[in-house]
Amino acid sequence: MSNFQKILEEIGDFGLFQKRLVAALCIPSIFVAFDVICQVFTGLNFPHHCNTDWILKRGPNLTEERQRNLTLPVYKDGKYESCRMFTPVDLDLETIEAYGINTTTGCRDGWDYEAPIGASSIVTEFSLVCDRSSLIEASQSIYMAGLLVGAFVLGQMADRFGRRFVVLLSHFLLLLFGVGAGFSPNIYVYMVLKFFGGIAISGIVANAFVIGGEWSASSKFAFCTIICHSFFPLGLIMLSGIAYFIRNWRILQFVLFSPLLPVLGIFYWVLPESARWLITQGRKKEAIKEVRRAAKVNGRKVPEELLDKMEVEETSKRGNMLDIFKIPYLRKRALIMSYVWFGTSLMYYGLSLNVGNFGLDIFLTQFIFGLVELPARLGTLPLIQRFGRKICQAVFLFFGGAACLGILAIPNDLPVVVTVVAVLGKFAATASFSVVYVYTAELYPTTLRQNGVGLNSMFARVAGILAPLIRLLDVYHHTIPMLIYGIVPISAAGFCSFLPETLNVELQDHPELTDPEIVTAIESLTAEEKSGKSTKM
Repeated sequence: MSNFQKILEEIGDFGLFQKRLVAALCIPSIFVAFDVICQVFTGLNFPHHCNTDWILKRGPNLTEERQRNLTLPVYKDGKYESCRMFTPVDLDLETIEAYGINTTTGCRDGWDYEAPIGASSIVTEFSLVCDRSSLIEASQSIYMAGLLVGAFVLGQMADRFGRRFVVLLSHFLLLLFGVGAGFSPNIYVYMVLKFFGGIAISGIVANAFVIGGEWSASSKFAFCTIICHSFFPLGLIMLSGIAYFIRNWRILQFVLFSPLLPVLGIFYWVLPESARWLITQGRKKEAIKEVRRAAKVNGRKVPEELLDKMEVEETSKRGNMLDIFKIPYLRKRALIMSYVWFGTSLMYYGLSLNVGNFGLDIFLTQFIFGLVELPARLGTLPLIQRFGRKICQAVFLFFGGAACLGILAIPNDLPVVVTVVAVLGKFAATASFSVVYVYTAELYPTTLRQNGVGLNSMFARVAGILAPLIRLLDVYHHTIPMLIYGIVPISAAGFCSFLPETLNVELQDHPELTDPEIVTAIESLTAEEKSGKSTKM
């Protein structure tokens, strides 16, 4: 047992201090949900067609329907074309009505949108339709690129400058860029602000739950992680309701992210630094101060002789991401977990960002998606405690991928059935995400934990970048996106068999040169041999 583990037992390894801390760390997950999924609503597309007010100069008393009949071509199903119009001509209204117009052109004077009164989105304000519609997927991919950069940069910053600093910085950046996005004058400024918002989200996602876990007993790490992340679906449910009543995308941005201001103030005063991290950095005095603070809240007193014996690491021996690849067993874990994160993220975002394509009301579907995530996240805790991390990770990946493939077998005229299967897939994808955070953090030692989580989550962000772009492949065949969303996680499930189980294994503080699994096996065999000799004697 490590020295710090003994200290935790003395001050209470899950007392009032830890419970209060975990409760506070649940709040960021709500804002993470707002930022990750809000473009589903801020990027709402509405029925539209070319603006053809040019003909009103010839016939100012034309009805709207008559104006469309004269100026817009129709599809084979009788609906007006969205991106084409009849070429404006210099003829009087009687001639146009008698002979019509035979040539078409793209929309010259913008578009008219059939949006509810007061409703607007980045699509309507920035004209992201027709040949500009791909900018919606591009903005989502750029946002995911921000998550990728954040996972790389802020993961290393957390191991170097501390978890508390990065969590506070990330909240400040999310407040700044979340509210700032509502002032965007064009799509390009919006993309830049969303990119930096994505960086902030990575800092929160990868670090907030770790503070709670590192202040608790190893057996409580999974509990702290899953409880913190269980507020993400609560954020999704809240987002659906808020977006339903606030249809103006700019006001929606302000309402969603302005509450971060008081949250940031509260966190500044109540959020502690990880004492476990301080010890590994050789900052013994600061670690003792934090330990005494925790002991006071828990109503306990830690023996001074135990604090004096606290093991510290020389400040010069700080881990970095490259150190993971210098140690064979950590390198193996990093490579496999990177693909597991990639598969989990591709499946999750493939389903989440397609919420408007399943045939039902987008607000209702997103509400159901949020609702199903609650049992998915909370239900994983007893499962991973009973069956272990490895088996649960593989099973959730397999069933999530199978659901994506199953959607392809359902006819388009059965939207309810498609939505039900998609919800089951979302359940598995969410459960996989819950397990992967716990599993990954337990696979790395404290000195490299945030580098490891950051490295693996980078691949999740790569998948997040690709997920909206993969949707564009449906122009070649409508089955291609879902095939990719399904096959990748199923293959990732197979790779889980090469990972060790971490259930009831104490967290490592420092990396070992030899795989702990091998050491444990050797010790077990040695013990059995000794036991056998003793029996013979």
